[in-house]
Amino acid sequence: MPEKLDGATRLFPIIGDPIKFVKSPQRLTRGFESRGHNGLCLPMQVAKDDLDAVMHALTLTGNVDGLLVTMPHKHSAFDYCATSSDTTRLLCAVSVMRRNADGSWHGDILDGLAFVKAQIDHGARVKDGRALLVGAGAAGSAIAIALLEAGVRELIIHDADESRSTHLNGLIADLGRGRVRVGPADPTGCTLVFNATPMGLAENDPLPVSGDLLDSAMFVGDVIAGHGVTPFLKAAQSVGCKTANGVQMVDAVQEMMLDFLLAEKICQSA
Repeated sequence: MPEKLDGATRLFPIIGDPIKFVKSPQRLTRGFESRGHNGLCLPMQVAKDDLDAVMHALTLTGNVDGLLVTMPHKHSAFDYCATSSDTTRLLCAVSVMRRNADGSWHGDILDGLAFVKAQIDHGARVKDGRALLVGAGAAGSAIAIALLEAGVRELIIHDADESRSTHLNGLIADLGRGRVRVGPADPTGCTLVFNATPMGLAENDPLPVSGDLLDSAMFVGDVIAGHGVTPFLKAAQSVGCKTANGVQMVDAVQEMMLDFLLAEKICQSA
């Protein structure tokens, strides 16, 4: 609990469903305090069908200065943004929102930057790497863009819904310049293997990539946070892969989110 909590406290809710696994509320609240800002991040359980009513109420609430957006709202919340970043407009998805001067919302998506930073911080050689990315949802799409911007030599996109991977491939074709293709969940020949799907949230989920196809030369990353070491990362570690997990992605994004919510320059330095 912040030392100063009063009528002047500015609110920064995080909305999602489920919400019980999020790690940001305490960390961001401490971050606001460390920067001398009277702010509080609080989790809000918001079902998909209730988003419109909740967004209407939050927009009308004068001391709500920003929002963090998680599953399943990242695409839907984009519709409430009057302004947004280039990546957000390309993907029509957001992970963070802050007020414009007129009270409307400005959106951005930081998932890709944070994920790639976590991989590099924990030993991944992203530049000139050959990457398999499983998952072409909002987070996966942002990760794909960040990987291309970080200099991967080749990016293979796989999603259980092939139409999503095909759509993402088309969206980023100009940025990829021949470096991107849709393919199977087969990491053979890849140096980087990344899970950007919810597989691992439920106890009986299949692995996003068969453990039998992994080898020690691969770096393996997973977006799942709040579940300890996921079965996918356990399989990777068992064959000697270096790994990064979703909590490390959450760690990487904290300063970026504070910078964004307080309208400062996004920090990507280690």
